Amino acid sequence: MAEHERERSSVARLDRTPPPEQQLPYRIELWDQAGENVERTLARALNAPLARAIFKAVLAEHPARRITIRNGTRIVADSRDGAERG
Repeated sequence: MAEHERERSSVARLDRTPPPEQQLPYRIELWDQAGENVERTLARALNAPLARAIFKAVLAEHPARRITIRNGTRIVADSRDGAERG
């Protein structure tokens, strides 16, 4: 009986994975034509170097659009001002 309870508790622990936004904190966002509102999130990334690589690829695909990298509420890079923020 105790062995069965132990197995069940192991399975329950697997359900405690953090939500995707905590697992992949960086978002690469495509803004509307006016550059006023986020149209959609194109990708999520685990770390800053990967997010920057995706950002550069998206810039090549959408050169006239505003693209941002966001980590939580903080904008890390913005194509509108051409600079990455530290």
